[in-house]
Amino acid sequence: MQRSTLRIIGNKAVLNIRERMCETAEELLASDKFRLVLDRCIENLRTKNSPILEIFGDRNVDEESVNNLLKTLLLLVKYENNVVPHIFDKSASFLKDLDKLTSFVEYLYDYWRHFDRFIINDSEGDRLDKRPYRTFNETIEQLTHLIRTVYRHIQENITGSHPNVYRQVPAGAEMAVISLPKEIAYGVEKYNKLNTIPVIRQMLIYPPLVIQQPMNKRTGHFKLIQKNPLDLIELTPGEWICYPAKVGKLLIMVYFHIEFFELGFSMCNLFELANDKDLEKKPDALFIYGAPGDVLDGLSQYSTVFFDDKENGIFVGGIPNRPEFGYFGYLKKMILTLHNSIVMKLGNMPFHGAMIKILLQGNKQATILMMGDTGAGKSETLEAFRVLGEKHIREMTIIADDMGSIELTKDGCPLGFGTEIGAFLRLDDLQPGYAFGHLDRSIIMNPSQVNARIVFPVTKFETLITGHKIDYILYANNYEEIDNEHPVIEKFDTAEWALDIFREGAVMSKGTTTSSGLVHSYFAYIFGPPEYKDIHEAIAARFFSAFFKNKIFVGQMRTRLGIPGYESSGPREAATELLRIIGVTE
Repeated sequence: MQRSTLRIIGNKAVLNIRERMCETAEELLASDKFRLVLDRCIENLRTKNSPILEIFGDRNVDEESVNNLLKTLLLLVKYENNVVPHIFDKSASFLKDLDKLTSFVEYLYDYWRHFDRFIINDSEGDRLDKRPYRTFNETIEQLTHLIRTVYRHIQENITGSHPNVYRQVPAGAEMAVISLPKEIAYGVEKYNKLNTIPVIRQMLIYPPLVIQQPMNKRTGHFKLIQKNPLDLIELTPGEWICYPAKVGKLLIMVYFHIEFFELGFSMCNLFELANDKDLEKKPDALFIYGAPGDVLDGLSQYSTVFFDDKENGIFVGGIPNRPEFGYFGYLKKMILTLHNSIVMKLGNMPFHGAMIKILLQGNKQATILMMGDTGAGKSETLEAFRVLGEKHIREMTIIADDMGSIELTKDGCPLGFGTEIGAFLRLDDLQPGYAFGHLDRSIIMNPSQVNARIVFPVTKFETLITGHKIDYILYANNYEEIDNEHPVIEKFDTAEWALDIFREGAVMSKGTTTSSGLVHSYFAYIFGPPEYKDIHEAIAARFFSAFFKNKIFVGQMRTRLGIPGYESSGPREAATELLRIIGVTE
C-alpha cells in the first residue's frame, strides 16, 4: 500500500514517501496528491476569472463537476476524444471545446511544474541509503516519467496529433533526498531529543535549478548570547530535516524547517554531506534554521544568535522562521560563524577570503589568500584568473572560496584550510558567460533581482582539509582608485602596518547586505571574530608575526569592485598584476 503525503507550502511542493510510488496513470490520477494539485489549480484559475474555466460550461465548479473532469482525464490517457463520451457520457461537456480543454491540461501541467518540488524518501524499516541509486530511480525518475507520459497521452488524445518537438522538462521533483533516523552521539539528554529528526544520507538534484528566495540580501549580525537557543525550541517531527555538513574539519548538524527546504537542500552545492563514519563522532555544532515564532526575539539586538555551550562542548546557532530570514546567506554565514568561533577557541585563525593554488608555466606555483569583506572582489578576481588562465596558468585549485582557517605547524609555518566545496556568487559580478559555463551544476537564486546568486561546486573536500603552505596574503580593497601612490598591489613592510589595514576592514558595500557606502568591520568579517575580539587580537598578532617571519608576501590588492565602471575591469587588472608579481617574485 502506498503511504505518502504531499504538502504545498507557499511555492514549495514537498512529497514525503515510504515504500512505493504510483506506477500507473490510474494510480496517479486517483491519488489524493493529484486531487490536491487539481483543486488548487482550479482555484488559481478562479481567482483570475480565467476563460479556461469555460470547460465547466456555466463555470459552476463543484465537487461533482471536478470528479467528472477527473474521470474524463483518466479516460483520455487511453482513448481518443471521440471515444471517451461513449464510455462516460458526462465527459461530453468537457470535450465540446477541445482548444479550451487543451489549454486547461497545459495550464495544469505548468501549474504543477511552477512549484519548487522536493521528494523526501523516508523509511525506517528499509535501508534506502544502502541502495540509493535504485531508490532514486524508483522515485524521482519514475515520477518524472509517469507525469510526463500521462500529460502527453492526454494531450495527444485531445488533439489527435503528436508534437514535432518533445521537450524533456523536469516534471517530477527537482530535488530528492534519502533521510533516515540516526542516533547522533550528542551524549546529553537535551540534545538527544534532536534524534527524532531524520538525517539526510543521500541527495539527488536536477540542475540547473532556479530557486526563488523570500529575501535577496542579509542584514544584521550573528550575536553570541548567554542562553542556549535549544532550551527555547521544540522541533516537531515531520516539519524538520537535518543536513549533516562537513565544514572544513568540523561536523555541523543543520536542522532546517520545511519553510526553508529549498535553501536547506541547496547546501549540497556548498558543503560536503557527512558520511556514516563522520556521524559516529560528536558534532562540533548544531544550527536550527527556522525556529518557530518569536522565541529568539529579544535575546540580542538581532534574532540571529548563537551560544557556546562550554559545559557540553558544543556550539548552538538559531535563526527564526520568518520570511525576512529566507535568504541563503543567513544559512551559509551562520554555519561559518559557528566554524570560525570553534577555530578561534582552538587557537587558530579563521579568515574571510578566497584561497587558491596556482601552477604557472615553467612549474612555478603559488598559494594565494585574498582576504576581505563581502563584495570586496575576492571571488570576482578568482574568476578573472580563470579567464586569464588559458594563457598563463597550467592548473588552478580552489582551497577556499569564501572562508577558511590558518594553522601553524610545530615549526611555525602557516598552513591554509578551506570550509566549503562550493561557491555562492553574485551573478552581476561574474565575467560575461562564466555562469553559463557552470549551469549544468548550478542552483540559481532570484535571477531577476538585485544580488542574484548562483551556487555550484568548485573544489573537492579533500582539498579543503589538506594544509597548504601560503605564499601571498592580500587584503581585497574595493574602494580606492589606482595612482602612483596607490598601486594595484601594495606590499606591507611590517606586521603592524598589515594588522592596521586588515583590522580596519574597510569595504565599499555592493548591496549584498542592507549596508551601503564605505563600511568598516573588524578584520573584514562579522562572522565570529567581533564576538571574541580579545581572543582574536592575540591570535592575529601571533599569526601575522608568523607571516612575516616566514617571508610571506603580505599586502593589499585594489580590485575597485566598489567603484562604478570597474566591476569587471578592476578585478581583471588586479588579477593581471598579481600574475605578473607571481611570475617575477622569488
